[in-house]
Amino acid sequence: MTAASTAAAIRAGQLRAVEVTEAALADIAARNPRTNAFTEVTAARARAEAAAVDAAYAAGRDPGPLAGVPYAVKNLFDLEGVTTLAGAKIERGKPAAACDAFLVQRMQAAGAVCLGALNMDEYAYGFTTENAHDGDCRNPHDLSRVAGGSSGGSAAAVADGLVPLTLGSDTNGSIRVPSSLCGIFGLKPTYGRLSRQGSYPFVTSLDHLGPFARDVTDLALAYDALQGFDPQDPAQQRRQVEPVANQLGAGLDGLRIAVADDHFSRNGHPEALAAVAVLARALGTTRRVTIPEAARARAAAFLITMAEGGNLHLPNLRERAEDFDPGTRDRFLAGALLPATWLLQAQRLRAAYRAAVLAVFETVDVILAPATPFVAPPIGQAMTEIDGRILPIRPNLGVYTQPISCIGLPVLAVPLADPGAAGTPHNLPIGVQLIAAPWREDVLFRVATALERAGICGAPPVRAYSAERLATRTISA
Repeated sequence: MTAASTAAAIRAGQLRAVEVTEAALADIAARNPRTNAFTEVTAARARAEAAAVDAAYAAGRDPGPLAGVPYAVKNLFDLEGVTTLAGAKIERGKPAAACDAFLVQRMQAAGAVCLGALNMDEYAYGFTTENAHDGDCRNPHDLSRVAGGSSGGSAAAVADGLVPLTLGSDTNGSIRVPSSLCGIFGLKPTYGRLSRQGSYPFVTSLDHLGPFARDVTDLALAYDALQGFDPQDPAQQRRQVEPVANQLGAGLDGLRIAVADDHFSRNGHPEALAAVAVLARALGTTRRVTIPEAARARAAAFLITMAEGGNLHLPNLRERAEDFDPGTRDRFLAGALLPATWLLQAQRLRAAYRAAVLAVFETVDVILAPATPFVAPPIGQAMTEIDGRILPIRPNLGVYTQPISCIGLPVLAVPLADPGAAGTPHNLPIGVQLIAAPWREDVLFRVATALERAGICGAPPVRAYSAERLATRTISA
């Protein structure tokens, strides 16, 4: 069941939240081992929250727009009584969180039921969720392949139907990359839209939090529930709640839609560009626009990420370097050693780039761009070929997402309902970014809804892979 249908049935008295919760917990126990999406199941908490929803209904109180809907969070969100691991060994001996993260509080206030915490790249620094401490998170569409990252567990849990909603974070693409590779919807809101209080930071000037879902309505319900001002996050802007669920049927009239060219029309495999073309045809748009200096903006995002991340973890790099995932440690160390002048220059370019991109949005409302340069690669594969160059997979999964998150634009990642329409290898999922000007999440949801209703976008079904089949099949890129 979707989040919307579950909440409607519980609010109508046709289902009890405790029944939904028990079914979800049993499903996780039976099927999570195949993907390793969950790293912590909070069964006692879930049962208590579900009972509270049923009690509210029995007392004649509104149990909330997400009444009884199961969800889970990336394990960098604080959950009261649970140690926030952020995918790291170093955090495991630390005290449990004293209270929930702000967005977890918002979900509970809406009636949703938290089932646990989800796998991720260590300290959110990665695009594959190949975690040295918690194990790899596997893609439900092909268990030999990555789920994407760093919010890989969040995407895999939704794609595999374990929960209808999850929360994740996006610094350089960590919502959009796994959404694309797992074939689901994911929203990176405008920087400063949602509170980050109670989440483990990665790069404070780039971090965003947002939801995942299998359809647009569920994503909209989650996004609406998450909105609300929190004075404890100094980066959050004081804005009125701007719901989108009531605008999903507004249509496309008056919207100016274009396709990003230049940087976004190369740097990927054919299926990535073909996916954008499928959406452009469906929307009837032939217009193309250039997002200027996107490649240099991506380079600036790399430098800012390395410098801020390295500085944040400098004490542990000095005292507990051996407890990091080696790949994460080396990148943090490199960031800690960056010359200050490089960071300053990166911030200067970032400011100029933001002004140039906002000028583009004076003539267009939504821009289409690839979400990932290729479909999910096999777990452990290090390199791939792009445009005749042999390149490392992990950093290049963010080739299209980093230039956008660098300046905090809202983006909705949408999956092709039929990946075969883009000629994806093995019919694996792939997604497209819908990009808008700051604070215009509403137009993204309008376009996503139109594409979903036309059958162009939607979560493709998961194919089951048995252990025997996995042991015998040939792995190819």
